[in-house]
Amino acid sequence: MIRYGVRRQDAARTSKNVDLPSRLRALLDDLRHHDSVLWRRAVDAGVTYGPDLLVRHSPALFGLLFGAVLPEQRRAVLRNLRLALGERGALDEYRDVARVFINFASCLTDAFIAGSSRPERLTGLCVNDEHFTSAFRRGLGVIVVTAHTGGWQAAAPLLRSVHAADVLIVMQRERDSRAQAIQDGTRDRVGVRMQHVDDDPLAVLPLLAHLRRQGVVAIQIDRLPSGMRGREVELFGMPWRVPEGPLQLAAVSGAPIVPVFTRRTGFMEYEICIAPPISLPRRPGPSELDVAARQITAEMERFLRENLTQWFHFG
Repeated sequence: MIRYGVRRQDAARTSKNVDLPSRLRALLDDLRHHDSVLWRRAVDAGVTYGPDLLVRHSPALFGLLFGAVLPEQRRAVLRNLRLALGERGALDEYRDVARVFINFASCLTDAFIAGSSRPERLTGLCVNDEHFTSAFRRGLGVIVVTAHTGGWQAAAPLLRSVHAADVLIVMQRERDSRAQAIQDGTRDRVGVRMQHVDDDPLAVLPLLAHLRRQGVVAIQIDRLPSGMRGREVELFGMPWRVPEGPLQLAAVSGAPIVPVFTRRTGFMEYEICIAPPISLPRRPGPSELDVAARQITAEMERFLRENLTQWFHFG
């Protein structure tokens, strides 16, 4: 029995030795992904326990750290900048790369502050709000198309406060389910409702039901998930693809599409830029879908040109 006990201890020690490399690999994997649970927990802890001075001013350093340890995302940001601006001097390019990561960290921190017990609250200014008002008054619901720009999540609670709109944000399931749970908890505390979808064709049914209740469905268009149908467009004069789903949803429901893009203007302060609504017939042909796709892409490009360092397209 004594030998049996020793063997169990040896087995446990061996198990720990085997487990340690796998834990290190998992930690390194988390460090390499901007959307990992590690980074979310770090921001959440800083917001929860950090002093005001740290919470307000640390995102700049945190963003630079992001950019330093995430080479894949850093290269993606540089590609985005060159897509819009062409190649420039190294100093100008890497200064703007740094600004993107600083802005990303600042917006992420604001989102966690909004969902915390801290006293600061999100504030926003709606630009051209009459476009959303006219679409909302049609009584068919509204499909908001947006992008991964500064504070994109801020639009939902702010639109709800101004228009009493029931906003549902549609997103693909995140790579890291633990990170998704943390972020969803933060969103839920500020009244942001999420609908995570996959490739199930029936996933559209809750969205149709929400629109028929005169709700608002918000969908991001600057990324095309693998396996999802897209429409060919041009962005900054180069080939691009946007999801076809929002266009088909608008056709089936009759709801107008309203491009809405957000940018951060200061600590917990955002500007919501709203473009004119776009409508589709109930049974659109390919040319009508292409025209609508080009219209929403043109609005996105117009916004991005003026706010390129607030575009968080890391894919």
